[in-house]
Amino acid sequence: MFAYILYTILTGAAILPLLLYAKNPYFLADFRYAISALQIGMRLGRFKKQRPFYSIVDCFLDKVSRQPQKKFIVFEESSYTYGQADRESNKVARALSVHARLQEGDTVALFFGNEPQFVWSWLALAKLGCVASLLNHNIRSKSLLHCFSCCEAKALVAGADLRGAIEEVLPTLKQQGVLVFILGDDCNVEGIESLSDKIQQASDQPLSPQLRANINIKSPALYIYTSGTTGLPKAAVINHERLWMASFLQLIAGVRSDDIIYINLPLYHSSGFLMGLCGAIEKGITVVLRRKFSASHFWNDCRKYNVTVIQYIGEIMRYLCNTPKRDNDRDHKVRLALGNGMRADTWADFLQRFGDIRICECYGATEGNVGFVNYIGKIGAIGKEHFLHKMGCPYALIRYDTEKEEPVKDSRGFCIEVPRGETGLLVAKIGKRTPFSGYAKNRQQTEKKQLRDVFAKGDLYFNSGDLLKIDNEGFVFFQDRIGDTFRWKGENVATTEVADHLLMVDCIEEANVYGVKVPGHEGRIGMAALKLKENLDFDSKATYQHVKNHLPSYARPRFIRIQDSLIVTGTFKQMKVKLAEEGFDPAVVRDPLFYLEDNKGYVPMTQEIFSSIAEGKIRL
Repeated sequence: MFAYILYTILTGAAILPLLLYAKNPYFLADFRYAISALQIGMRLGRFKKQRPFYSIVDCFLDKVSRQPQKKFIVFEESSYTYGQADRESNKVARALSVHARLQEGDTVALFFGNEPQFVWSWLALAKLGCVASLLNHNIRSKSLLHCFSCCEAKALVAGADLRGAIEEVLPTLKQQGVLVFILGDDCNVEGIESLSDKIQQASDQPLSPQLRANINIKSPALYIYTSGTTGLPKAAVINHERLWMASFLQLIAGVRSDDIIYINLPLYHSSGFLMGLCGAIEKGITVVLRRKFSASHFWNDCRKYNVTVIQYIGEIMRYLCNTPKRDNDRDHKVRLALGNGMRADTWADFLQRFGDIRICECYGATEGNVGFVNYIGKIGAIGKEHFLHKMGCPYALIRYDTEKEEPVKDSRGFCIEVPRGETGLLVAKIGKRTPFSGYAKNRQQTEKKQLRDVFAKGDLYFNSGDLLKIDNEGFVFFQDRIGDTFRWKGENVATTEVADHLLMVDCIEEANVYGVKVPGHEGRIGMAALKLKENLDFDSKATYQHVKNHLPSYARPRFIRIQDSLIVTGTFKQMKVKLAEEGFDPAVVRDPLFYLEDNKGYVPMTQEIFSSIAEGKIRL
């Protein structure tokens, strides 16, 4: 009898995984994700209770203690161990402490390209208990001063190559009493102090943890600026809890302690800094740092430095796929790619060309309180739902009216959740476990990202500004951004979908789709700015045939603008607002323009055609 019972139990145990797999083929991956999520939750819970607070800089110091000789930063022909990085940052901290008179809680702006000194300066500020404001090194004049007013930095530390940009705004910085330091041995400009000479003279001995004794998990750690695709950059407040959460993404993705990560994304942005650099510190791995992304040098760098993990954002993967094919495309050690914003067609092309690389696509905004991870690797998905995730971070997709640019409300005045398979606006509940810190010194923009009375009176949700769709298996797909989706002839047009189709035309390398206003017409009509492949002309017939075959009439771009290069931000987000404002007037736009004439295809745009449209003689 006992043997029979034992046999039944063992048989059941053997069959159970098959039954679970039949019901949910992603069961094992879901289970592994659950384990990782619980581990992260437990660690964060421990950090919250720990006194003194255990920050990412304490984690770095632990790695220094355990592996002082391990390579931390590899940059061009130089490399620095964890021990060397510690000593270099100690010297920077001591120099700034004395000459900038920094105290715990002060904010210091860092204005660097990707270079080791950026890392040493940030570590130095963290050791002093200061907040680092990470400035985009491409911004100038008005934008640069705006970023200062956001964070109220006491001092500015800049790379030697950015001296000209500093001199442009120096009179205003002096008026504001900002202390300005530049990496160099000497500086003859009044109001700018050299820093390299002061660093060389400073001691490299450890600093007292008492300098940051009052820091806790809710204290601000960084200001990271949004890209400003619709205006001036906004300073997202990143506290220490948020910093830890972002760094744990490498754990979910499966990064190992022996990996080598290649960071060519800008360190002033959350992907490169939080997911890349801070994640590398949390895992104790080696970072290969590059000044900026280069498609032609990418794989040679990976081979040269034995890279195993790469980061990507936006269009980077497509740039790589557009490089000339080589016999050694699969000759590398890269096993994992971590990032966001990859199109499904590029994803498939990338894997086919460069080999069996695990893609871990994720989704989240720098300032947001919700994110997703595609830990399965399903092509095109930005994440997958998981009950543990939803318990910890309540979110919903709600019905949204793109014409009125507001959520649709029911008879009681509450938002309506969309069913599976339908597109909706992602909102996430703001609460103690899922806070929204907002933007520094910008109450109006902070308020704009909050929705009140969403499902009940008095509730508060973060408005992601993104339209997503969740399928029956729980996979999450990005559809478009509010403002990017436009309405024409009573129909919603998703710019991402239209751009994906245009990219299938042989002559087109890049496509930026947006809506433009037409006199006498409701809504916006479709227009696309295109960059053509090298040595190819615009094939108007092939483009017309493709959009006619694959897009409904209301979604076909009525106007085409050919540009030498498409304007993007430092993180490869396309700029649409200025293009939409310029419209399709040949007197304003100097680039070649084409107009989709009914049943004829794309013809060169003329002032006569524009006038006829403006006067209502041609009905669109």
